[in-house]
Amino acid sequence: MANPKTEYQNHPFWIQKDQKPIKMKKSVLLLTLCQLFSWYTDAQSLQAPKVDHRVELLSIVFRLAELREYNAEEFSLYTQKIKTHFEPHKGHRLITFAKELRKTNHIGFDAVMSMAVQLDKNLDPRIEFSEKLPDERWDKENANTFVSLLKAFYIDADCETFFNENKALYTAIEARFSALYDQIDLNWYKAFYGSDSKEKFIIVPGLGNGRQNYGPAVQEPNKQREVYAIVGSWKTDDSGIVIFPKEIYLHTLIHEFCHSFVNHLIDKNKKALQESGEKLFQPVKEIMRQQNYGHWTTLLYESMVRASVIKYMKDHHYSEEVVQKEINEQLSLGYLWIEDLLLDFEAYDLQRSTYPTLEEYMPRLIEAFQTYTQKIGAYTKKIDAQRPKILSISEFANYDQNVPSQLKKVTINFNKPVRKGVSINKGKPNEAFPNFKDHALSADKKSLTLTWSLEPNKAYGFILTGIAIKSEEGFPIKDYPISFHTE
Repeated sequence: MANPKTEYQNHPFWIQKDQKPIKMKKSVLLLTLCQLFSWYTDAQSLQAPKVDHRVELLSIVFRLAELREYNAEEFSLYTQKIKTHFEPHKGHRLITFAKELRKTNHIGFDAVMSMAVQLDKNLDPRIEFSEKLPDERWDKENANTFVSLLKAFYIDADCETFFNENKALYTAIEARFSALYDQIDLNWYKAFYGSDSKEKFIIVPGLGNGRQNYGPAVQEPNKQREVYAIVGSWKTDDSGIVIFPKEIYLHTLIHEFCHSFVNHLIDKNKKALQESGEKLFQPVKEIMRQQNYGHWTTLLYESMVRASVIKYMKDHHYSEEVVQKEINEQLSLGYLWIEDLLLDFEAYDLQRSTYPTLEEYMPRLIEAFQTYTQKIGAYTKKIDAQRPKILSISEFANYDQNVPSQLKKVTINFNKPVRKGVSINKGKPNEAFPNFKDHALSADKKSLTLTWSLEPNKAYGFILTGIAIKSEEGFPIKDYPISFHTE
């Protein structure tokens, strides 16, 4: 899920820009793909990955409404087809209304996809909006108005012709995604958790959604709850058709499939888990909020899922190096207790005659989470010892008031090798942001050089962050503000 506060620039590094935040549900998310989807494990009942016209239609509408998150161009073969067919309809009253919804109700990101799956094939609400709204940003009046205008747009813009013309493309993409999906060991889920999920999991390639991924759900009365994995499409082959590389997508799907097996276990035990959940959330709340996880329950969902993924990896004989890399990644993301939780999962798996299901083991896990709260200090100390630390800046001292404006670069020196990549936030409101050009690592990977251009007599500031600046083992730096003034 993409973080709405993070924008990937046309630079070889990330810059977090200050912009008005969009009110988003916890299912959204920014730095990676890993967010709240779920799984239905009976392989014979699974619905094959399929392009969904509702998803494409809503994506097109909000592309025409000029929402940045729906204007990705990575899959240009397809987005050019959208432009050719739909650009003449940018003045449609639906598009005007969609723009108004963005301004007045912050409709965007997952609120759009939530509306898509709430509609049936005739674009009627599957559940009356008087009973259930797609998202808290929608209200009954604007939802009904939107649907009415959407039906008119479907006819006026001849959407059916567009979908028919792209049928062969959709079929080819579905086949590509199915090849990835077939590599997942579906039997492991029931074997490890000891039970089936009661949710129906539906995978949908979101062809116009770029790097964004969404996990909306629908619960119709007396029907199985549907949970969608609307997966972004951004990598293409030489022919221009989107592909889903195993190294990018497979790990994510393994993660996402776990949620319906663990979320309900947390929900059923909220009262017993609340105290420990709140204590665990407090020291990591900032890094969790960067991932759009703003509540202790979400933290526990994610803790359980991420430990499950590592257990899956170990059970499928991933190399020790790869498993440790995954553990380090989760530690760096704030799951300080992930190693202990993994040990508890392994203890459960050794006692299946006593605990046939993970649900029956939950009293032990409740005790385990209480124990983790007592070890926060030790966890934090261990992580801090492994973080890269900034030793110096070569060209000037931090807070220097006489930096030459002709200076073309700045070199940051670390105590240990770091990975290639840079993540930078803006500094204080009264500080200008340097015009960064490029970056490079020294041969020993202990010095990072940023090239830039500066202006005379100006206060500058920026913050190096651990989003991309990490040790080779995956441990991030602590945010490091740099401020200076040019001559």
